[in-house]
Amino acid sequence: METIKNHFFSDMSVMLGRSMRHILRSMDTIITVTIMPIAFMLLFVYVFGGAIQAGTDNYVNYLLPGIILITTATGVSYTAYRLFNDVQKGIFQRFHSMPISRSTMLWGHVLTSLISNAISVTIIILVALIMGFRSSAGVLSWLAVAGILTLFTLALTWVAAIAGLSAKSVDGATAFSYPIIFLPFISSAFVPTESMPPVVRAFAENQPVTSIVEAVRSLLMRQPVGNDIWVAITWCIAILIVAYLLAMRVYKQKVF
Repeated sequence: METIKNHFFSDMSVMLGRSMRHILRSMDTIITVTIMPIAFMLLFVYVFGGAIQAGTDNYVNYLLPGIILITTATGVSYTAYRLFNDVQKGIFQRFHSMPISRSTMLWGHVLTSLISNAISVTIIILVALIMGFRSSAGVLSWLAVAGILTLFTLALTWVAAIAGLSAKSVDGATAFSYPIIFLPFISSAFVPTESMPPVVRAFAENQPVTSIVEAVRSLLMRQPVGNDIWVAITWCIAILIVAYLLAMRVYKQKVF
């Protein structure tokens, strides 16, 4: 047992390499993840943008944070899919017969999700730049944005792990992402919440996506962030802790 613990990081690097090879051999996964958000961005900027009063002359600047969150929600669904396949094929059981740290198999998928989603988000930002996105943010603001998005991705990835480990079918493993993808549409991601009916506005202003969107948008535009960044971080950490504990519990019950 002591040897296994001492080799935790080397074991995790092997598991990470295994998961990353699957991504690199099927780059269509990243392409698929980015197609829908790019389509949304094109649609809202060039079709609906002229009719939406967002209080900014450059609508893509207003829109981008929400599109990034949709990209992440789409990307983590593939983590659930890959975990589901490993469970169904008995991959975890095979690795458990070897002298390796068992939790590294799960962490390999989680770290792969962080890397693949970072690539997808980078592609989205590059497309946004072509469409006219401009940011006056400094290095520290960009690092803060990266930190928030990393926390958000990590939290959703552990939610995806629960779905992937406990689902009975492929559709069940990926279906969890649909409500998450839908949440930005009922937030300030596309339009200010002031334009919404009272009930919808109350929900929009008190769900996690709005605070995350507002924090990222303010950082990118060098505007006062206020409490949004702390609310966003609190949401992400709370979801991360709960999802991690539940995922590890399901993992132990399912494959140990």
